[in-house]
Amino acid sequence: MTTDSSLLNSELELQQQEELYQQLLLQTMGQMQTENPDSKVIRPLPGICVKTVSEADKRKVFVNICQSHSVPQPPELSREELVELLQSEDPSGFRVPMSLGEPHTEVDNSSQGCTAYDVVVNQEFFQKCQKDPLFQQFVILVSLEGLENKYSLELSRDWKVLKNRKFLGSVSEQNIRTKSRPVIQELQPQESVTATARRPEFTLLVEPPVGDPEYLIAEIKLPGVLSSRSLVLDVGEDRLVLSARPSLFYLDIFHPFLINQEKSVAQYNIRTQILTVTMPVVSS
Repeated sequence: MTTDSSLLNSELELQQQEELYQQLLLQTMGQMQTENPDSKVIRPLPGICVKTVSEADKRKVFVNICQSHSVPQPPELSREELVELLQSEDPSGFRVPMSLGEPHTEVDNSSQGCTAYDVVVNQEFFQKCQKDPLFQQFVILVSLEGLENKYSLELSRDWKVLKNRKFLGSVSEQNIRTKSRPVIQELQPQESVTATARRPEFTLLVEPPVGDPEYLIAEIKLPGVLSSRSLVLDVGEDRLVLSARPSLFYLDIFHPFLINQEKSVAQYNIRTQILTVTMPVVSS
């Protein structure tokens, strides 16, 4: 993949004091990560192992629902409130904080290959769910939905909780966020931002266009934005959030790829007023 170096050099000459990359530094890049650590590595405790299948190919999928005090608790929820929630039109409106691990290949009891995912929820919440079958079904459901949203899966709701196995494979460490990043904290409350800000035009490109994707490139048009200093950008593993202050533009999108956040870079061309975010793809 090549870039037009003449454009970049021209912008750097015009904006020598702009600190272009510093203002658009992505989530876990280099020095900021060291000076402002906001994530930590945890080793969760096993909980329950749920067996299901992928609807696309009917292959076995195992979901290890684990527990850790490092994951925040969801809002307090009584059994009566849970029943009302499940009967409501939008049960997904109740958010359960969780850490979703990457897929790993395992071998089941029949010596057949399968895929396993690790989901970590708050330990007290997990223990509460174990005391009530309805809560257990709920935590399984939100875990499946979380994996489906992150990895573009479709998992069968005909699941089975394994009685004699709490975990398939070996318990792996997970890197979890301990607090919201400053770029997110600086955003105005979403109600006020989205009420006045416009959704900018944007294009998502895959490089190369055929074969296994190596890069996901977002090109975002920001007419009227004269400086990168007014931009607040956050790139997650599968999400991009951009705010152009004061309340000019607001963009919050999910994409179907797992991104290498540390190697992602962003450039703003003040002549064309286009922000280009180049994100290496780890897997699709």
